[in-house]
Amino acid sequence: MTDPTIELARDLIRRPSVTPDDQGCQALIGGRIAPLGFAIESLRFAEVDNLWAVHGDRGPLFVFAGHTDVVPTGEAARWTYPPFGAEIHGGRLYGRGAADMKGSVAAFVTATERFLARQPEPAFRLGYLITSDEEGPAQHGTKRMMQWLREKGISIDWCLVGEPSSRNRLGDEFKIGRRGSITGNLVIEGRQGHVAYPHLADNPVHRAAPFLAELVAIEWDEGNAHFPPSTLQIANIQAGTGANNVIPGEMSVQFNLRFNTETSVEAIQARVEELLKRHGLAYRIDWHLSGVPFLTRDDGPMVGAVERAVEGVLGTAPTPSTAGGTSDGRFIAPTGAQVIELGPLNATIHQIDEHVAVEDLKTLSTIYERLLDELDAEARRLAG
Repeated sequence: MTDPTIELARDLIRRPSVTPDDQGCQALIGGRIAPLGFAIESLRFAEVDNLWAVHGDRGPLFVFAGHTDVVPTGEAARWTYPPFGAEIHGGRLYGRGAADMKGSVAAFVTATERFLARQPEPAFRLGYLITSDEEGPAQHGTKRMMQWLREKGISIDWCLVGEPSSRNRLGDEFKIGRRGSITGNLVIEGRQGHVAYPHLADNPVHRAAPFLAELVAIEWDEGNAHFPPSTLQIANIQAGTGANNVIPGEMSVQFNLRFNTETSVEAIQARVEELLKRHGLAYRIDWHLSGVPFLTRDDGPMVGAVERAVEGVLGTAPTPSTAGGTSDGRFIAPTGAQVIELGPLNATIHQIDEHVAVEDLKTLSTIYERLLDELDAEARRLAG
């Protein structure tokens, strides 16, 4: 018998929705949930498609958040099966987006269908926030949608992002937060000249070397019970004209910090710029903040509800984690929402032959349905 979660996942994967193209994925999702009583709005900002849908008019607002865009496939000939073929082999569903995160989106929908069939009038509002701009610049997707929701006076109380959070087996980990990410694009200024006449030039590479050595040695913090220590990595360095007899006139350095709740954006910027000035460097620096760290503590209902849902289906409790990169949760959490990330294994995301176990997707849909039951019980308790 055909499984609805797997068939919907395959339909989504077959649409080559490389960022920012949605390729009709959101229309497919909307077509499934509109008959359930969802009010649906499709919003396009710049080249990005976004879907907002809400069911119900009472109680806290819980939102399934996700994305329909995927990263490029790379050389398609290197894939064992076509990247947009959605083929099943050996119990695994192959295709770009199978794990990140069209499989989760399909599980959202089928879990919602079963839950509302049993409970057509839940004690909470159920929403969807789906974008086609998560894997790219992430400016006109969830980030812009959160601004739109504020303008409409809509606040999300609870949110589950379907990012692939599992490490070794389905449900072994779920994310309760993420580190922040900030990039510094730095230019050290010097004076170009002939290498035979260094006294007539000013080599920015030589000047920058002691600064860079001190920069990478900084211990930003010691982390805390939820986060590892903040870290800095140099990503790119460029200087020179390509000729071996020319002292460069400037040097470009790009570095990124993944930082926790013990360190602030302002403290990072101040420390770097103080170090630049202390080394007497002439410089220009442009900062790009991708997102601040967030943490959903266990004094609200979301953490406990996810733990009970996973343990109720799998028989084992998941481990809370803040490891990994950034997600669109960074745009939702600052509004006060309790944000959790729970999805399939992340072992093959962004890789050639990305895949997910068929049984895992079926089980994930069951976990999401169990979570909706848990949140309904919580909403009824809050309502008295």
